[in-house]
Amino acid sequence: MIEDHTAQLGGAENVTEAERRLIRRSAMLSLQLEMMEQNWASNTEGAASPKQLEVYQRTSNSLRRLLESLGLRRRPRDVTPPSLEGYALDQQAEVA
Repeated sequence: MIEDHTAQLGGAENVTEAERRLIRRSAMLSLQLEMMEQNWASNTEGAASPKQLEVYQRTSNSLRRLLESLGLRRRPRDVTPPSLEGYALDQQAEVA
């Protein structure tokens, strides 16, 4: 996770010490959240107590804020359907 976040920010040579610390902490929070989820999934009832859910929610929100500080942002996605001609060309290319 640390390597992935660092790469997304332009590599180790472009990451400040403060960003390194945020990356490390976000990786730890991610790991803790994954461990909580795994624990609940392996639980025979698959349920979490209200206190566990509160901790999970607070941890998730803290992680989101860290990731926003590191540059988490929404990226618009082009959902424009292709033209009929473009679709036909794509289909021909797949067949060939």
